[in-house]
Amino acid sequence: MNKKDINILITNDDGIFAEGLMALKTALDQIGTVYVVAPDRERSACGHSVTLREPILCNCVKLPDGSKGYSITGTPADCVYIGTHDIVDAKIDLVVSGINRGSNLGWDVQYSGTVSAAMEAVMAGIPSIAISLTSYDMDVSFQYAADFAAYLGRIVLEHKLPQDTLLNVNVPNLPADRIRGIEITTQGRKRYNSRVDKRFAPNGCAYYWICGTERTEDIPDGTDVKAIANDKVSITPIHLNLTNDTAISLISKWGIEEYNSPRYL
Repeated sequence: MNKKDINILITNDDGIFAEGLMALKTALDQIGTVYVVAPDRERSACGHSVTLREPILCNCVKLPDGSKGYSITGTPADCVYIGTHDIVDAKIDLVVSGINRGSNLGWDVQYSGTVSAAMEAVMAGIPSIAISLTSYDMDVSFQYAADFAAYLGRIVLEHKLPQDTLLNVNVPNLPADRIRGIEITTQGRKRYNSRVDKRFAPNGCAYYWICGTERTEDIPDGTDVKAIANDKVSITPIHLNLTNDTAISLISKWGIEEYNSPRYL
């Protein structure tokens, strides 16, 4: 495909003026026409929520590079839905979500607004990539992650992705010469010592902060968590079908389907 024929929609969950989103746009401008539709504020950990019971406002804004973008009061998934159904008057060839500040590894993808935006694109039949930089530090460089997103985007456009599949990419927050390679990985486990911090408002009403620390555990080889621990870029193909196929035959032996037989009536 020629550059002029490629249309790319980008979004994130860090907000439309996030540094990572602009780094991503600059890199992807080299391979196609980039449309920016992103939340008006940070929407981290909102998962795949969509806005159904209130209106979603949209404003055209001027981005730091002078181009225009669209600021949405909804979630990242809303941005993809509205962007593909109305804002972009062209066939979208690729959706890229990010560059997220902070990792989206293991079970954290269930919470991730970044990954969920990519899922929404897959549900619409559009190839998609979610990309994150594995650091919350303020002093970070998105350049390597942005360049890699453009490189990977070209490959995805050329080879296509399997049906109902997105790529979840995590990039170490390291200079390019310290990154030790790229690994295609499985989704690992990421557990936390979870807790809630309970406090009280002046009127006596309780309120909570959800918090916790990451557990220190043995990390299996071949997982996204292990790849990042080894200073490698992790690329995990994620499929939308969450069915545990191996459990079907096991659970079928439990007799659950006999509920409607006469002996239970």
